[in-house]
Amino acid sequence: MPAKGKHRRPKSSRLTRGFVAAGTGGAALALPVIGATTASAAQPAIAKAAVTAPAPAKKAPATYTVVAGDSLAKIAEEQSVSGGWKKLYNDNRRNIGADPSLIRPGLKLTIGAKAKPADRTADTGRADRSEARTAPAKKTPAAKPAKAKAYSNDLDGWIKESLDVMAKHGIPGTYEGIHRNIMRESSGNPLAINNWDINAVNGTPSKGLLQVIDPTFRAYHVPGTPFDSYDPVANITAACNYAAARYGSIDNVNGPY
Repeated sequence: MPAKGKHRRPKSSRLTRGFVAAGTGGAALALPVIGATTASAAQPAIAKAAVTAPAPAKKAPATYTVVAGDSLAKIAEEQSVSGGWKKLYNDNRRNIGADPSLIRPGLKLTIGAKAKPADRTADTGRADRSEARTAPAKKTPAAKPAKAKAYSNDLDGWIKESLDVMAKHGIPGTYEGIHRNIMRESSGNPLAINNWDINAVNGTPSKGLLQVIDPTFRAYHVPGTPFDSYDPVANITAACNYAAARYGSIDNVNGPY
């Protein structure tokens, strides 16, 4: 018989267990059995999809029309221009010009446009102003009505006014020629009348400064003057018109005509 004694029991592994099987000769055989691992299977990693945010659409430049009372600073604030009025000025420098303080009503400004290269010839001193003012709209001065020429109410004024009327109608004559004939015919009296010559006998007396009979006055009356043979200007102008037709000019008359 095998000697009696204590036998150490082999420790069982966490991974293996021993089973004793009876065999021939009473010997005990330790049959190792491979156990299952206790580690849990690794879960496959879930890749996170990369989410790419769409690029924000570029805002199209807006157009702003300047109105009276506007300034670049005011427009930049109302339109939320990043960079303020200086950015707005740089973006529209070519349209505004060298002075940002002068923007006229009706001027179109681009809001949000890419800044153009600065004009080196621009007056940068003025561009640094913190506030721009609106240029007043240019007013076209109204044409003043032509002032009527004044003439004195005497022989000098009557002759001068007659000469201006004659010039408009192309009637020749000079101040000296008119004055000389008036002094001979009427001595400068616009109401003079001849009641003793042949014209008076025939019922058509000579009248006025240059002693014109009514038929001649009517035939040679100049438009723009009164239809009255006693009117000084009308009388002189009609007589000079008649003298121009018959003698070439009142200057050529040196006696009764």
